[in-house]
Amino acid sequence: MGDPIVAPYGTWPSRFPTELLVAAGRSRREARVDAGRVFWLEGRPDEGGRQALMCLDLGAPGEPAEAPVEVGPPGMNIRSRVHEYGGGAYLAIGELIVVSDFVTGRLFQVDPDRAASPLTPEGPWRYADATHDATRDRLIAVREDHGGQGEWVNTLVAIPLDGSGEVEVLAEGHDFFAAPRVDPAGERLAWLDWDHPNLPWDGTTLRLARLGIDGLSGIRTIAGDASTWVTQPRWSPAGELWFAAEPGEWINLHRLRDGGVEVVCPMAAEFAPPDWVFGNSTFGFLDDGRVMAIAVRDGRGELLSLDPSTGDIAPVDLPFTTFGRIAVDGDQVVCSVAPEDGWPGIVRIDPLTGGWSWLVHDEVPIVDAFAVSRPRSFTFATTGGRTAHAILHPPFNPGYLAPDGERPPLIVTSHGGPTANTTTAFAAEHQAFTSRGIAVVDVDYGGSTGYGKAYRKRLEGEWGIVDVDDCVAAAQALVEMGEADPARLIVRGGSASGFTTLAALAFRDVFGAGTTYFGIGDLEAFVGDTHKFESRYTERLVGPYPATIERYHERSPSRHADRISCPVLVLQGAEDRVVPPSEAEGIVAALRANGIPFAYLLFAGEDHGFRQASSIIRSFEAELSFYGQVFGFEPAGGIAHLPIEGLEAWRASGGRGA
Repeated sequence: MGDPIVAPYGTWPSRFPTELLVAAGRSRREARVDAGRVFWLEGRPDEGGRQALMCLDLGAPGEPAEAPVEVGPPGMNIRSRVHEYGGGAYLAIGELIVVSDFVTGRLFQVDPDRAASPLTPEGPWRYADATHDATRDRLIAVREDHGGQGEWVNTLVAIPLDGSGEVEVLAEGHDFFAAPRVDPAGERLAWLDWDHPNLPWDGTTLRLARLGIDGLSGIRTIAGDASTWVTQPRWSPAGELWFAAEPGEWINLHRLRDGGVEVVCPMAAEFAPPDWVFGNSTFGFLDDGRVMAIAVRDGRGELLSLDPSTGDIAPVDLPFTTFGRIAVDGDQVVCSVAPEDGWPGIVRIDPLTGGWSWLVHDEVPIVDAFAVSRPRSFTFATTGGRTAHAILHPPFNPGYLAPDGERPPLIVTSHGGPTANTTTAFAAEHQAFTSRGIAVVDVDYGGSTGYGKAYRKRLEGEWGIVDVDDCVAAAQALVEMGEADPARLIVRGGSASGFTTLAALAFRDVFGAGTTYFGIGDLEAFVGDTHKFESRYTERLVGPYPATIERYHERSPSRHADRISCPVLVLQGAEDRVVPPSEAEGIVAALRANGIPFAYLLFAGEDHGFRQASSIIRSFEAELSFYGQVFGFEPAGGIAHLPIEGLEAWRASGGRGA
C-alpha cells in the first residue's frame, strides 16, 4: 500500500459500503438454549424487517455446530407488540415451540414441519413472555387487551395447549405485568407487576403464589415496591427463586431462602439492563451450582462466574465488553456478544476453561481489522461541577489523511433511551461516518444506565436540560482537545435522542446542523399521543402533567423552533406509534414557517426504528448528502443528492454557515 492520500475530512472514500448497514441490521435477539439446541430471532432487513426463528444443534463440546435452520412458520414475522417494544416473542422447550405473530398478535404452536396452529383466538389481544406450565399442559403469559375504551388492559393469563382458545385470566388489577415463571415442581408462580406512573426501573413488585388448576392462591409480596426496581425472576434447578433487585445504589442478584431475601455476591455493578423489552436474561445456573452473570461497571460489560456457596466472583476472560443475553442449560452456556471490530453474534462458552467459539456470526466481510476506528471511552466535565461519560469514535481511514491543521466534523449522538446506555460495540453506522473522515461521539448523559442509580436519576425532572448539557459539554470538550472542528458540529439522534437533538438545536447555539430520527418535538403532544407503557414516563423526566404544563412548553423544541438557527434533517417512520408522524410534521411546519432549511423523509412501512434495507440505506445516504451540502464538502461514492428546502435562500440571507 502506498502513502496515504491527503484529502479533506468528509471526502474520504469509505472502506465501509452502505450495504454493510443492512448487514448490520441482521440482528439476533432472544437467544435461548434447551436440550442441546440454541434458538434465536433473526431480523432480516432484506425481507421487510421480519424476524425469523432460527435453531441449531450444539453437538458435542469442541465439535463444530451444525448449520442453523429456520424453524418458525414460513414467512411469519415473529414479534410481539406488547408494550409496543415487545420482546418475549417465542418459547422453545423440548418439542414445544410457540411463537407470536406480529400481524395478528396471536400465539401459534409450531410443528416440526413448521406448520402453525393457533392457540389464542382472533381479537384485539397481544401476548408476550410466555412460560410453560407443564403440569397443566398450558402456557402462562402476559396479555394486552386493546378492545376497550381508554388504556389497554394488561393481565396474566393461562392459555391451554389443546387449541381450544379458552384463555383464563389469572392475575389482574395492575397497570402492567411481566415475567411469569413457574417453579420446577409446577407448584408456584412468580411474576412482576407495577403501576403508573412507574416504568419498571422506577419500581416493581415481585409476587409469589401457589399455582393450581383453579388459579392462584396465597399471593404474597417477595421484594420490591413503588420505588425499588426488581426484575428477572427465575427459578434455580433446586427450586430457589432468584431475581435482580436495586434496594440500594446497584442492581445486584438476590434469592429467596428460608423465607427471607438475601443478596448474592454484592458488588458495585449492574446485573440487569432496564426492562424496555420482555425476556431480558443476564444470569443463569450451571449444574455445579455456579451462576454465570453479565455485569456492567463504568458502562462496560463483563461476564462473571459467581459461586453462591463461597461468595467468590471470577471474571471470565473474553474479548468483549458488550453483552446481550446469556442462556444456560446444564453445562451449556451461550451468550449474545458484540466485539469492537466485527459483527455481533452468539458465542458458546466453556464454563470450566472460559474458552469460547462463535456459534452464529455473520461472515459478511467488513474490512481489514486495521481499518476499523477503535472506540475510546472518556469522561468530561459538565454542568454543576459533575462529570459525564462518552465514547469517541475518531475518524480513521488507512488510505487517507486530512490536510495539516484541519479538524474533522463531529457528530454528537446519544442512545435512544433516555434510560439506556451506549456501548463500545462495532457499529457499522459509526464506521461509515468515521471512515469518511467524520468523528462520532456517543454520549452517556446523566440518566444513562451502567453507572449506578444516582447517575440514572440525574435526569429526573431534568429531561431536556441534563441530557442537552452533557451533549454540549462533550462537543466542547472534544473541541478543546483538538478532536473536532467547532464550526462543523452536528447533533444527531433517534427517539428520545431525537428529542435531545431538537432541544440542543433550539436551546443552545453550538451546533451547525442536526438530524432527528423519529424524535419528540412537543412534550405535551407526546403525552397525549404515545402508548400506555410510556404514557407517564415524562412525569418523572419532566414533571407531573398538567400541573407543570409550563415546563412542558418551555422544553418542547417545536414550540421554540424560531430559536433553531441551522439546517435540520427530519426522518420518520409512517407507522410509528411510539412517536407518531404528527411529531415530525409539527417540527417541519415550524421550520418552514421560520425559514430554517430542512429536509423531511417519511418512510412507508416503517415504525419506531427502521428495519427495511431500502430505508436503512436511504436514510444514511440522506444524512451524508445533507452534511456535505451544509458544510461544503462532497461525500465520495456517488451519494444521491438530497433536496434541502430553503437552503440557498437561507444562505443568501446570511444564515449560519453561509
